[in-house]
Amino acid sequence: MPLTDLTLPELVDFRPQVPEPADFDAFWAQTLAESAAIPPRLERRRIEGPITQVIVEDVEFAGYAGDPIKAWIIRPLDERPRPAVVEFIGYNGGRGLPAEHLHWAAAGYVNVIMDTRGQGSGWGGGGSTSDPHGSGAALDGYMTRGIEDPHDYFYRRVFVDAVRLVEAVQTLEFVDPQQVAITGGSQGGGITLAVAGLVGSRVAGVMPDVPFLCHFRRAVSLTPSRPFTEVTQYLSIHRGSTEQVFTTLSYFDGANFARRATAPALFSVGLMDDIVLPSTVFAAYNGYGSSDREIAVYEFNGHEGGQFYHWQRQEAWLAARR
Repeated sequence: MPLTDLTLPELVDFRPQVPEPADFDAFWAQTLAESAAIPPRLERRRIEGPITQVIVEDVEFAGYAGDPIKAWIIRPLDERPRPAVVEFIGYNGGRGLPAEHLHWAAAGYVNVIMDTRGQGSGWGGGGSTSDPHGSGAALDGYMTRGIEDPHDYFYRRVFVDAVRLVEAVQTLEFVDPQQVAITGGSQGGGITLAVAGLVGSRVAGVMPDVPFLCHFRRAVSLTPSRPFTEVTQYLSIHRGSTEQVFTTLSYFDGANFARRATAPALFSVGLMDDIVLPSTVFAAYNGYGSSDREIAVYEFNGHEGGQFYHWQRQEAWLAARR
């Protein structure tokens, strides 16, 4: 597999002017204010089963518009306050099965895995959360749902879900609220960047792994593989919608959230990635709002990135900050 993008020296210097709407901050302030008006709710139910050396809890919390969103909490057996890692899932995956998520708890962390609304049928152990909100004309997939108006766009709901979950996790009696980190791969990395930009220093660490949803204009124009090509296909049919579509996407661009993030960050990128082009990752990384940042570069990997090799690096990075 060849390199899919710029060379590494070019990527290190890549600082594009990613379009940002003038009312970006006002849009998200209003969105979060509407969310804050909805009473918080987090219900937990312990799951009995073959996993006995950690506690597994089935969780439902109030997300965007109070919609019920599922999650797992997987944590060590004792009740003392511990650092937590809130995890977001890749495109069309769900929270899956508890047995798929044992590594953070085995390392001593409270791991909270958010189900992505409306997704969960593409890979892994499945999802459990519906998205009750409709949209206008859209391609199959999620990238174009509500894309003609930022208020209706699918990821507005997802990003609010994620912020509300982080806020709820920080209230749990077995979580150290000063030691809550966020992470996710691909789409989960894009969600991680959005949360980082929206909550700032209220999280202790930000770990976007091969993050999707960055520098939309470049990604849609150059990426050969889905999901970005969903937008390409949409625009090939809706020929007069280009300006509005990219205006909508600018409210959800990980590079714009990254500029507003202030927590320490560990990124990752695969230089042979044909799903998330390395330049789109570096567009977010190079503009990230904290100097306390680093990026793990996997020169001969694609979208799989560093996999569990990278998880070991994440855990060591977090442990050094405790």
